[in-house]
Amino acid sequence: MVEDRLLFEKICLEGFQAGLSWLTILRKRPAFRRAFNDFDPVQVSSFGEKDIDRLMQDAGIVRHRGKIEAAIQNAKSTLDVQSKLGSLRDLVWSFCDEIDTDVFPQAPRKTADIKASTPQSEALSKTLRGFGFKFVGPTTMYAAMQSLGLVNDHFQACQFRQDCQNDREIVLSAMRA
Repeated sequence: MVEDRLLFEKICLEGFQAGLSWLTILRKRPAFRRAFNDFDPVQVSSFGEKDIDRLMQDAGIVRHRGKIEAAIQNAKSTLDVQSKLGSLRDLVWSFCDEIDTDVFPQAPRKTADIKASTPQSEALSKTLRGFGFKFVGPTTMYAAMQSLGLVNDHFQACQFRQDCQNDREIVLSAMRA
């Protein structure tokens, strides 16, 4: 499933980003994709100690053993979600329905209006951890929710606010169909 592969990649990269600049991760994204077999969860789930050793030597990625092990575990967890629920996409996007009205009844007006985590990101984090995912804390999941479009916390005057809302509605409509 292409969408699930991309969500798996996003979750892994958000975990690798923790404590680092997002720009660092974006610059390393091609190397991450090579190192983790284009984030194919079936292939990554079979990585063993030799693969971990290989990845720890790869200067193109973030060489953090815990985060590498988390990516492998997250591949296994992605497969578990797929076998039990059908898709990772459906699980992740199930946390979208009430986000804008609960968290942002109005568009944020200043940076201080945007929280580091929300009840929805806490619930998503808890659910993913229940499936065995690692490095998926509430703040990390809120960042993922922002970048995936599950939450639209663009300022009212932001040129991308309506685009984000339109894209979000397209995904939600497709899921309801």
